[in-house]
Amino acid sequence: MVMLLLLSFSQTGKLLHSACRNSFSTGDFSGTVCFYRPQRESPCVTRVEEIGPLERWGFYRASGIMGSPLLPPPLPFPNALEETMASVSTSARLNKAVRQQYMSLPQGEKCQVTYIWVDGTGEGLRNKTRTLDAEPTSVEDIPEWNFDGSSTYQAEGSNSDMYLIPVCMFRDPFTLDPNKLVLCEVMKYNYLPAETNHRHSCNKVMEKVRERCLWFGMEQEYTLLGTDGHPFSWPPQGFPAPQGPYYCGVGAKNAYGRDIVECHYKACLYAGVKIYGTNAEVMPSQWEFQVGPCEGIEMGDHLWVARFLLHRVCEDFGVVATLDPKPIEGNWNGAGCHTNVSTKQMREDEGLQYIEKAIDKLAKKHKEHIMLYDPHGGKDNLRRLTGLHETASIDDFSAGVANRGASIRIPRQVGKDKRGYFEDRRPAANCDPYTVTMAIAQTCLIDLKEKEVEVIN
Repeated sequence: MVMLLLLSFSQTGKLLHSACRNSFSTGDFSGTVCFYRPQRESPCVTRVEEIGPLERWGFYRASGIMGSPLLPPPLPFPNALEETMASVSTSARLNKAVRQQYMSLPQGEKCQVTYIWVDGTGEGLRNKTRTLDAEPTSVEDIPEWNFDGSSTYQAEGSNSDMYLIPVCMFRDPFTLDPNKLVLCEVMKYNYLPAETNHRHSCNKVMEKVRERCLWFGMEQEYTLLGTDGHPFSWPPQGFPAPQGPYYCGVGAKNAYGRDIVECHYKACLYAGVKIYGTNAEVMPSQWEFQVGPCEGIEMGDHLWVARFLLHRVCEDFGVVATLDPKPIEGNWNGAGCHTNVSTKQMREDEGLQYIEKAIDKLAKKHKEHIMLYDPHGGKDNLRRLTGLHETASIDDFSAGVANRGASIRIPRQVGKDKRGYFEDRRPAANCDPYTVTMAIAQTCLIDLKEKEVEVIN
């Protein structure tokens, strides 16, 4: 006995009727597909091999008996399929085979370079592309460029030109070799750093602590949404089952959007981003990727480009990746950007003492760090750092071995080996990695008495 669901569609693709029936599956009709041709009056059932391009039909995979009548919908949600499809962007439904015909055309000796920068929100990324006469061999071969800062929240219209200064080059996984992606710093008309250009000051700090061989690894959590803002693959009018089976889960009921995750992983590897790994997170439709180990300024560069690649991959699939630290209120985990930190001394024998000294310094600057760990002075993290859902309270500083409810976690293996690294669990998913790594370097490694601390605007 199997359940047979029959659907009919209008010529515009609107779901008209559905019928849910029980029927016996026979050897003759098992594994068939039921579909409705808009120009006909009755539904048809045929084998999979006889169907043309699927986009021409309203269809639903089923097993049943040929000629089953179509009845008025007995289901409480006859338009659920339509609602789910509406959450995917229209651009994602364009014919990609046509696109590929043009993407495979030769381009001679020319090279496309896509310039990427952080906009005036401190969270958004922008990009535009130009042609170079030859493939650049290093970032020094890529010229400066400019853009309209009044359209990116970075300047007024009366003085809108902003400069793009290339700082880090990657391969382009979307248009492929020899084309490039280049991350840029943004400078104002007078060549002073734009307000959201935190890379400029971060690089100065990293140069001061270069001899410490400061390594970072950042764990970027994010949530997949439809274009309507509803979590991807969640029931249109409700919630999935409670948290429990989703973390590192497998199977259609537990892992939502794995295709996006795997495509992003491959794009990072192709581009040259130092991606370390990925996994499904505690909340359904929430995922994480890790970038690192990266030394100094490289951490921010690689994480920002990894974020750009994530948004571009999601664009192709027609969904949205949000870095909101608490995208869904209630008994659901938030999203952070846990930051792992290690110096050369911490990695050597008996390095645990240096880890503990760094934690003591961080404890004294807890409030200052909270202000820097999201783009809105701690307001975003206020929704996330509640003391629940694997977080410490935003008001209190704590540290512990293998404690995911602490501000700072020392991994159990590090406690056993007495060397390695520590994890700062406070940064929000939408943090600026330059600001976070700069604050950690300043607090842990620069002697405040020497007044070497840079002012963070």
